[in-house]
Amino acid sequence: MALIDRYDFELLENQAEKLVFNELEQQLAAFEGELCRCNECVVDMAAMALNMVKPLYRFSLLGTLYAAQAMTDEAYAASVREAVSTAIEKIRVNPSHD
Repeated sequence: MALIDRYDFELLENQAEKLVFNELEQQLAAFEGELCRCNECVVDMAAMALNMVKPLYRFSLLGTLYAAQAMTDEAYAASVREAVSTAIEKIRVNPSHD
């Protein structure tokens, strides 16, 4: 029997996703200039940014508290802003399609 069949991974979440998605939404709304906003490009931006930031996985109450604390850390927030900005620029210059 596979591990995924024996354990409940449904509650395992990466809280960094919420921060990256929110920051991406804010930066895209404020972005001026030519920028493709198709599904492929925006999801690529999110994936690229998530690969640049420290993940904040949580499952338990303790994990939730840890993630909440990290989410309010200014250094972490700055790393998310920078990662999103970098991802937007890279995908803007090199979109996922022709």
